[in-house]
Amino acid sequence: MRRGNCAARPVLVFLSVVLSLNSVQAAEIVAVETSSSRVQTVLGSSVIPYKEVTLAAQVPGVLKYFAGEVGSAYQQGAILTQVDESQLAAKRNAVLAQIQNAQSMLQSAEAQYQREVVSPRSRDVGAMPGFGMPAMMDNFITRPMADMMMNNYDSDMGRYSDLVTSASGVSQARGSLQQAYSQLQEIDATLQNAKGIAPFEGVILQKMVEVGDTVQVGQPLLRYGFVKYKRLQADVPASLMSQVSIGMVVPAKINGAAETMAKVSQIYPVADAEQHTVTVKFDLPVDVVAAPGMYAEIYLSNSQANEEPVVLVPRTALLSGRSLPSVLAVENGSSSLRLVRLGADYGNKVEVISGLKPGMKIIDNPPPRAVSGWMPDTQ
Repeated sequence: MRRGNCAARPVLVFLSVVLSLNSVQAAEIVAVETSSSRVQTVLGSSVIPYKEVTLAAQVPGVLKYFAGEVGSAYQQGAILTQVDESQLAAKRNAVLAQIQNAQSMLQSAEAQYQREVVSPRSRDVGAMPGFGMPAMMDNFITRPMADMMMNNYDSDMGRYSDLVTSASGVSQARGSLQQAYSQLQEIDATLQNAKGIAPFEGVILQKMVEVGDTVQVGQPLLRYGFVKYKRLQADVPASLMSQVSIGMVVPAKINGAAETMAKVSQIYPVADAEQHTVTVKFDLPVDVVAAPGMYAEIYLSNSQANEEPVVLVPRTALLSGRSLPSVLAVENGSSSLRLVRLGADYGNKVEVISGLKPGMKIIDNPPPRAVSGWMPDTQ
């Protein structure tokens, strides 16, 4: 039995070699086919959250708090991040002390002003040397005598000057107090900016920092999105935009398996100058199982006649085991790897939206590990 098994092994190896050679011999160079009509176009897209924001640092400092990991859900108003505010707290205490001093100065200035109104200093003759007499004698005898002896002295003008000086002191004290309050409001606003607040209900999509990192103003901290509802985002060729309108419903396929319908919700007003495409967003039903970042396909029908022919290639010409669709194009007696963008299915053929042109030649049935430069045996 052992001898029989040993004898059978070379036979199996020989058969496998023959089969592999047959598969290589099956490869051939074929021309790219074209069709004059197009039924529908398949657009590659990706699942995105209904709403998404990037929270950035508003104040510099050391990050001392991060709410959770990627996927954690929070309600609107929840604190997601917080930068160390010790220095801001110290400045706030200093401003509070300034407010107390300004309030005391204002209280003293108002008291001086009221004293000037009730008991003017300009009429206080008792303050003059040698005239310390009772108030009645001062008003009826001493002041008239003083006015006569001092020809250039005007008591009314002196009172007016004292009132203006007292009122100016009150105004300056109020200004100092208002300035201190403004500094307090500025610091309180900065303290509030030290916290990253959830703007709406959602989940953390990406963490960009960790607790203990030193952050600067404008540095992104996390991506946050509302994923209860989801959308598809696709770059639609400008030639197909006549078939797209707000509110229309088109078929879609999520991750190559889940079939659903998507509604056009937003069309960007400006086209990409290099790609000549327009970004369009499609709303998905609530019950669709999908996660942001998943690949999706959107099917757009084209009811108008298309002047440009549709490029078709056999499905067997697509290289297997590749993350992106690709074929081997033959030019000048050699092959080169070409990435292609696929469209609708036409039986055993598939539409190529970009990557190949009519009249080009490709290799059909290439081996799985074929690379650029590989050519089939034509003998």
